[in-house]
Amino acid sequence: MSTDYDAPRHPAGNDLAEDSLEELTARRANGQSASVDVDDNDLGFELPGAELADEELTVPVVPMRGDEFRCSSCFLVHHRSQLARERNGAPICTECS
Repeated sequence: MSTDYDAPRHPAGNDLAEDSLEELTARRANGQSASVDVDDNDLGFELPGAELADEELTVPVVPMRGDEFRCSSCFLVHHRSQLARERNGAPICTECS
């Protein structure tokens, strides 16, 4: 027998059409809680083998070349071949236009 996973699920023996509005609102109020279950020992997400507390991360900064431009919409540096148009004198790349 195949299972239709798109069909609405109702608890067996509980017909929602016969429940009164008061019963439905009471059941909804009882089912929801204002408190959040938070684990106090959970300090964050840690990757295994990724101890970077004493590591200094450095990235070399390369200045923009003469044949490159900075898109005024996405602020990424592109080659001049990616220049689509200029809006009010500001260059726009092909991805943003």
